[in-house]
Amino acid sequence: MTRQTITYFWRLREIMAACGLHNISDLIPLLTERGITLSASQIYRLVGSRPDRISLTVLGALTDAPECTVEDLCAFRVEATAVPKAIKAGPTVIDLNATIRPKRARVRRTD
Repeated sequence: MTRQTITYFWRLREIMAACGLHNISDLIPLLTERGITLSASQIYRLVGSRPDRISLTVLGALTDAPECTVEDLCAFRVEATAVPKAIKAGPTVIDLNATIRPKRARVRRTD
């Protein structure tokens, strides 16, 4: 049985190079014009690695600055992955609370 997963490729570095923006210091003023203030390390991570989460205002500024679309920035692809087979259960586990009932103790005198 197969399951479909969606993967995406973050292409901000390619789009920046196509627009003539070769450093993150070229991108910082474009984002500040649009009201986005990020540190240099945050922008470095946006450019260099694929983000798991991103604010829509940052995404809008990233698409507006180099005049591209979200489809240009994120290339989505649907992939089929195999679902792992279920692992066969080992020995049967018995619930002792349900099967064994304690017996009432009787205390007797020994005299």
